[in-house]
Amino acid sequence: QVQLEESGGGLVQPGGSLRLSCAASGSIVSISTMGWYRQASGKQRDVVATITRGGTTNYADSVKGRFTISRDNAKNMVYLQMNSLKPEDTAVYYCNADLIRATWGRIYDRWGQGTQVTVSS
Repeated sequence: QVQLEESGGGLVQPGGSLRLSCAASGSIVSISTMGWYRQASGKQRDVVATITRGGTTNYADSVKGRFTISRDNAKNMVYLQMNSLKPEDTAVYYCNADLIRATWGRIYDRWGQGTQVTVSS
């Protein structure tokens, strides 16, 4: 069984910072593109940032210059450093892996359970 587990969410004041982590566990050989998505209450889930196995990154316009995505392939981890947080960043943040090669086969589009980020004074 392969799982993704997010951590690092919480309550932060506007202008503050948080670092989210996502750990992939199981019989993993490699993971291709990983990403962070978010879903605010009553809204659809949107992409925040993605990173390929080789380190190519893409960001939503709303977070460019404030958020940084990174990964550690050896540890099967992906991170999201969030700075200059705004109330509109409040959402549940989800980790995603679009293709996981496990010892026994392939898994497509695996999601974590999500972690709440609340930006409020």
